[in-house]
Amino acid sequence: MTLRYVGEITDPIHKNIKFTLVEKDLIDTFIFQRLRRIRQLAGAHLVYPGALHSRFEHSIGSMFLAGLAGQTLLEKGYLSDTDTIQYLRLAALLHDIGHGPFSHLFEEVLSESNSFSHEKIGERIISDTIISDISKSHGYNPKALSSLSFGRHDTKFLNEIISGGLSVDLMDYLPRDSYFSGTEYGKIDYHRIINSLEITSSKELAISKSALYSYESMLISRYQMFKSVYFHKTVRSGEVMLLNAMRNLNKLLHLTDVESLDNFFRLHDELVLDMLCNIEGSKLSHHEVAYVILARNYRNRDLLKCIYEFFSLSKQSQTTVSTGDNNRDIENSKLKGSGLFDDHVKRLKSLTQKFQGSGEQVFLDISRAPSIPLAPKKEEVSSIMVVDKKNEYQKSFEQIPLIHVISGYLDMIRVYTKKESRKFFESKIDESMR
Repeated sequence: MTLRYVGEITDPIHKNIKFTLVEKDLIDTFIFQRLRRIRQLAGAHLVYPGALHSRFEHSIGSMFLAGLAGQTLLEKGYLSDTDTIQYLRLAALLHDIGHGPFSHLFEEVLSESNSFSHEKIGERIISDTIISDISKSHGYNPKALSSLSFGRHDTKFLNEIISGGLSVDLMDYLPRDSYFSGTEYGKIDYHRIINSLEITSSKELAISKSALYSYESMLISRYQMFKSVYFHKTVRSGEVMLLNAMRNLNKLLHLTDVESLDNFFRLHDELVLDMLCNIEGSKLSHHEVAYVILARNYRNRDLLKCIYEFFSLSKQSQTTVSTGDNNRDIENSKLKGSGLFDDHVKRLKSLTQKFQGSGEQVFLDISRAPSIPLAPKKEEVSSIMVVDKKNEYQKSFEQIPLIHVISGYLDMIRVYTKKESRKFFESKIDESMR
């Protein structure tokens, strides 16, 4: 039995995307439609004007690819019915349903105020709202749907289809972000990879040996997109401005008051930016006024200048670092080279905190990302399962030279400040780093 489609959507990446009745009903909810107003790449449009695409179309694209992956596994005998394909499609459709305005920037502010994350909010949305009612009315269990959306399903390979190094999430956002940013880095042969999917005897997702080159190319594309788009210094400038404006004006605006999902649902990129830019009142402190101005400067693309930059690719399980603006707990480092990175962080943190204490707007930005996507449960990945005719084996990234070269963590430190303060802080950094 095949899925019964009731309509289709024209998409610039995947062309025609068909949808079923349950998918239509979920897409038509105000909760899902809200994703139209949340950009996929936060501030990237300040550098790449076309990068205005949203979480909405990414979620639909992921649903489409999940269906292709499910159909491949069904035809190879790894799935027994199309019901599992529908679950995969729904899980991919809803995997971003808990994202707030400016996506990961909002989540960073959220994590400082309470224990919520976009995954936890997503679980609440799937379980406690009209999303749950619609799922049940079509015969789909919201609890099972939630577990699959956020990597907690009992069947490992189903989780790996939704998130991880062979995920439909990755295979949609790379070509989509590349297309809308106008760059060439994210072009990948996802059809080749999906058609090569296999399942091992231990129920892990694998690829056929013949698709290793396509897999290698996809991970290199991801690495290039991080360096040229996601970590672009001017993109990060705008995001640092937004992040610090939200962080310092949060108590006035109650942005992270998400105990009530109704409060959360009303938030989107443009509304939050308007809220940040239009705070008025005699009770505003000088400190708060400065961050209102920072938000207005972001809106007008009057961006902070990058006055210091340090990039490294390390093989570490990252250290615990404090950015001066935010603490991030990461595993202890086992790499000698991390000492240099940590020394830079320590010196620059001391410098920026000193001047921030006196009201100066100088910001330390630390961006760190695994160059190889993490597994669904957020553990590091150092190999890929490969199926070759009747054999299956684990292939270490050390045996795949190009992947081995880029595997590890992209570590980046930058310092940003206002144009008029540029020369002053450049000299201070020179003194600090001697």
